[in-house]
Amino acid sequence: MSEHTILVINAGSSSIKAALFDAGLDVMMRASVTEIGGASRLEIGTEVGPCSAPTHQAALRQVLAALARNGYPLDRIRAAGHRVVHGGQNFTRPARVDPAVLAGIEACIPLAPLHNPHNLAAIRALGDLAPDLPQVAVFDTAFHATVPEIAARYAIPDGENARGIRRYGFHGISYASLVERLPDALDGRLPGRVLALHLGNGASICAIREGRSVATTMGYSPLSGLTMGTRAGDIDGNAVLRLAEIHGIEAAARILNRESGLVALGGASDMRVLHSRADAAARFAIEHFCYWAARHSGSMIVAMGGLDAIVFTGGIGENDAEARGRICAHLAWLGVEIDPARNERNEARIDSGGLPVLILPAAEEKHIAQQTRQVLGD
Repeated sequence: MSEHTILVINAGSSSIKAALFDAGLDVMMRASVTEIGGASRLEIGTEVGPCSAPTHQAALRQVLAALARNGYPLDRIRAAGHRVVHGGQNFTRPARVDPAVLAGIEACIPLAPLHNPHNLAAIRALGDLAPDLPQVAVFDTAFHATVPEIAARYAIPDGENARGIRRYGFHGISYASLVERLPDALDGRLPGRVLALHLGNGASICAIREGRSVATTMGYSPLSGLTMGTRAGDIDGNAVLRLAEIHGIEAAARILNRESGLVALGGASDMRVLHSRADAAARFAIEHFCYWAARHSGSMIVAMGGLDAIVFTGGIGENDAEARGRICAHLAWLGVEIDPARNERNEARIDSGGLPVLILPAAEEKHIAQQTRQVLGD
């Protein structure tokens, strides 16, 4: 075991995922607990089985015990890096966890009530189990700290803006990793204006100019922007108020976050399921996803003042040739042209030789490990 081993933890609402990275930032082992609080299951390597995990703290103990049984004990890990969804306006770069950072993450809970509490629970649980282990928080919102005020500010009264109601953006860890790796895919150069599409169950687009975020489709929360697996994407505020009036606030939130998007239009949140069907609802759901991805792309291109490259990432972005093809077809008037055979094979570069169109696999965990090491000065 290298003294540079980094443990990366991603705590979600009902799961904890962990990955160990060696000195070369290669994955050594993965482990996860899913269905926390229910029929919990532990997976490590090729082993999958039931476990007892009524809480996130219990789930983390299960993960750490499983890693130890497989030769990766906690006392031989250099540090832990955590994905933290929301850092508000104060956390614009990764931070070593201390009492002030913990308080700051807790203060952001109203901004991300579905995510930050679980991120915080994992950090505190690990701190209880290994108080001397350095921990680093890597914030999903931080990459978008460079978005100019004109793009981040909602046109609402100053008092409401002061409450933190503004556009933040998400998937920032994915986009930051993309910026670091993109030159290697393009003969060492980083295009000046990159349209980056992180497409998965959660989906967003980022306008990246000279390596910095200048606009993104997600806003105050991950709900806004594109059609997603279960999220509505952009919807008129008065329509939201009407839903809350009819159903109550909690039910309206459930509808918009968990019962909308592809699952509402086509009856399934998984694009693979929709592609397997030929009915009108499934086809409409796919086209809705692609149409709005392309339409929001136009907004991002305006924010950059042009377009030099397109990059697809995320589960759909990396694996769904039809979705990529449909989105690029909507953008053909900009000179976007892909090679159908390359696209079908999910090759690293799928354009026909003009404006670069690439597929770059998401590498968020590796980026967290790298950032953790940098914060610690390793």
